[in-house]
Amino acid sequence: MRSNYRRIGDFIELVDERNIDLKVDTLLGLSIDKIFIPSVANTVGTNMKRYKIIRKNQFACSVMQVRRDKKMPVALLKEYDEAIISQAYPVFQVKNESELLPDYLMMWMSREEFDRHACFLAVGGVRGSLEWEDFLDIELPVPSIEKQQEIVAEYNTVVNRIKLNEKLNQKLEETAQTIYRQWFEEFEFPIPKELAEEMGTPELEGKPYKSSGGEMVYNEELDKEVPAIWMKGKLNDIVDFSERRVLTSELTPKNYISTSNMLPDRGGIEESKSLPSVRTVTKFNKSNILISNIRPYFKKIWLAKFAGGCSNDVLCFVPKEKFSSLYLYFLLENDYFFDYVMRGAKGTKMPRGDKAWVMNFSIIVPQSNLTNQFSLLTSSLMRIIKLKNNETNILQSLVRFLLSKMASIENPREKEMA
Repeated sequence: MRSNYRRIGDFIELVDERNIDLKVDTLLGLSIDKIFIPSVANTVGTNMKRYKIIRKNQFACSVMQVRRDKKMPVALLKEYDEAIISQAYPVFQVKNESELLPDYLMMWMSREEFDRHACFLAVGGVRGSLEWEDFLDIELPVPSIEKQQEIVAEYNTVVNRIKLNEKLNQKLEETAQTIYRQWFEEFEFPIPKELAEEMGTPELEGKPYKSSGGEMVYNEELDKEVPAIWMKGKLNDIVDFSERRVLTSELTPKNYISTSNMLPDRGGIEESKSLPSVRTVTKFNKSNILISNIRPYFKKIWLAKFAGGCSNDVLCFVPKEKFSSLYLYFLLENDYFFDYVMRGAKGTKMPRGDKAWVMNFSIIVPQSNLTNQFSLLTSSLMRIIKLKNNETNILQSLVRFLLSKMASIENPREKEMA
């Protein structure tokens, strides 16, 4: 061990401040990805006075089941001045920030090597938990505070660019969603030339359909007025379930999708932690739509960015010819679709959607040229999103490099004395 390595326990102290007066009401959870997330816990009837207060630049962690998760969940609070978290989480802070920067410590605990070491130490713990004293004994290089500031600044430059890309992509996706809602929910799609001529008003070409006097008829199943030129239909009129199979041996954790590595509330996916033991699974292609069929109320849906395989608990939708994947994605990501799936789900503790019921979902089918026009209009937005995702992948590789480089940090004073 180099002499500039020190115990984490030399620099931190536990904090146990409770929400006695109930003044703090921002409730956060702790993600395995080492970030704080808004809590989805049911707190009805819970005594919130027992919850711990965490303040800006303080940490919260979980030492439970580190061996099972192969990660130690730990996060540094930066986005709030104060919040509350479960009393089960240890809260700690750096004792002297002139010796160790909280951001620098968080960088060290974000390293894959840190998680591997924590997992190794947790082998002897009860239920694979990391003992607190073992955590305190983990060591890290502690260079001068000036060097720490330099390292953190370099790291934050890259991380902030990643966050900027994510915000831009979110805005672009919201723009595509807005266009979808205007066209296919509010029925303000641009009137095509042929229809304008049929209406005897060629000057309405390109004008919004409903507000320009387009004929509407009442649809009893949907309980609303819809364009008279659209057809009644069911989901199976525009989509099929994938019947293709792929060998599990041809997959990796990066392109295998199960309900456990799909994120709730339309959050997309994360890398799988394992592969299934079965010989084959359902194959999906780029632009297929994947939806978790377990507990549909979690609203797990993903528009595939690559080809791969998915478990039997994931529904893989393949658009029929002439129908846009983007149109189908926005149709299925709506709350009313997931509510419909839940009404036909079987089971109480872990409800599962019924495939026949899902395919019987009532829709109105627009002309295919309109969905293609929508696809063309939004495809430019999707291309920008793809470019930003590619840039983010490169930046994330740089983040991993910067974190790995921390192990070779030398103390400048020792270097001068050598």
